[in-house]
Amino acid sequence: MTDNLQTLRDDIGFLRELAEVGRSPRLVGGSALIAAGTIYGLASLAHWAVASGLAGSVSPWAFPAIWLGATVAFISAMAALNRTQIDGAAARGSRAIKLAWQAVGWTIFAIFACTQIIAWRAHSMLPLLMLPSIILSLYGLAWMVVAGVSRQAWIWRTAIGAFVAAMAAAFLCQSASVFLIFAAAMACLAVLPGLIMIRQASRGA
Repeated sequence: MTDNLQTLRDDIGFLRELAEVGRSPRLVGGSALIAAGTIYGLASLAHWAVASGLAGSVSPWAFPAIWLGATVAFISAMAALNRTQIDGAAARGSRAIKLAWQAVGWTIFAIFACTQIIAWRAHSMLPLLMLPSIILSLYGLAWMVVAGVSRQAWIWRTAIGAFVAAMAAAFLCQSASVFLIFAAAMACLAVLPGLIMIRQASRGA
């Protein structure tokens, strides 16, 4: 009888722990967001410097070189990061957050490749002008998923900020200033939230 009562207490404690973690899943991916925001933010500033003439006369190949170099740097950074494995049913919310960002990352890669192909086949730069707005909109989508899972108000504001930045990028799509907008967005929508997520994780939030 005593053993049965102890087993029941253990089961109740386990279910209570699941409920607590489920209400407040751990925000994962802070380091990856900081890496993405820093690397692609700097790449955007470099693109702006070339497009605005600040960097002087450079080869047209400078633009693809900048973004290819940024992508290689990001992949290298991701490989170097210590990835924390989350196990158990209690981490479903955290896995959903991680999956949302992975899905957005692969979607951005696919859209980037598609716009390059369309621009080449159509002999038009118009598809490329949409990239900053599309990427920022996808960030807004990811942050909405994270906000819904984590139920943290500041993340909803981050999602709204991503959509506002996407519209600002659309308005400035034919100006080199769009890359300044994108760089600022990377700082506000990736680097800063990543720092907050790491700080919360260190406090056990």
